[in-house]
Amino acid sequence: MNRMIFFPLPLTADFEDLDYRESKVYHPKRTGHDKNFKSLYRFSRRNVNFLANTFLNEYNEKRGGALDNIHKMKCLLRYLGDPGFQVGVGEDLGIHQSTVCKTIWSVAKKVASKASDWIKFPQNYEDFEQEKKIWHQKYKFPSAIGAIDCTHVAIKRPHIFHEEYVNRKGVTTFNVQATCNGAELFTSVDCRWVGSVHDARIWRNSGIRNLVAENLSGAILLGDEAYPLTPWLMTPFKKAETVRQKAYNKLHSQERVIIERLFGQVKQRFPILQSKIRLSTDKIPTVIIACFVLHNVAKFLNDDDFAEDLDNIPDILTNTGQDTENLNIIERGKRRRDVISSYLS
Repeated sequence: MNRMIFFPLPLTADFEDLDYRESKVYHPKRTGHDKNFKSLYRFSRRNVNFLANTFLNEYNEKRGGALDNIHKMKCLLRYLGDPGFQVGVGEDLGIHQSTVCKTIWSVAKKVASKASDWIKFPQNYEDFEQEKKIWHQKYKFPSAIGAIDCTHVAIKRPHIFHEEYVNRKGVTTFNVQATCNGAELFTSVDCRWVGSVHDARIWRNSGIRNLVAENLSGAILLGDEAYPLTPWLMTPFKKAETVRQKAYNKLHSQERVIIERLFGQVKQRFPILQSKIRLSTDKIPTVIIACFVLHNVAKFLNDDDFAEDLDNIPDILTNTGQDTENLNIIERGKRRRDVISSYLS
């Protein structure tokens, strides 16, 4: 019996004509105009190149239409300044939204991974003494090395445990603790905490608390009334009645405000921090850390700050209650505060 053989295609077909795969089309990447470059990418063009070389130099992909490191860095910076809309970033840079999403996360992780290189809290006696010298180049509060405060960063409502993120004003946030020094650099950032957690609890569980509590140089941080008074964290008098107490509170307020000014600066440079971060909650701390790292890099590069408009930066919440602290420590803090107020008067 003869078998019939069936061919899936005519024998006369030209097989070159049967390749229906579409060629990839790579859109031209946009570079931005110099006149509005910094408003788009939050740094000068030269400094964007520095950022790409510093944080991405080990990962330069050059195949096909892959983004180069400068475009990758611009993608993150545009996202942080948009604020936070990936489609708009893609339109500005001429890339697809899916590429924007992957690039933002990849670059943010690389920037945050080098946080220890750019955000440094003093670790030993010599470090604390150096920070006191830096502080006293501009300020007068004795033995101070910086200020501490928390700021809230709004996020989209999480699908689970959302009530834990709601602060006392009903806003869904992360509560971010930071310290800074006299050079307007952040020296520590802790953004692990949900919006419902009190400032004093974050401080009590902070790794830097033990460092400053155990320092032998007598170094001091300045904090507001949300924090418990201790020998290493000076807060204002709640009811300043005497001349020396009023003088102490005035100087404390004038110098502690540096941390609020820095929060204003980082939020002006990266408006996503004063708007709303629309990412999954597990990614948000990385993006916040990246913003604070880039603030310190901007100071290193002398990249001019954006004009501060503190009235339009929502200070979502300032806690005024205090967490508990060892009564003996509080009494020691009161005695040291009295000594400092007498010295200042």
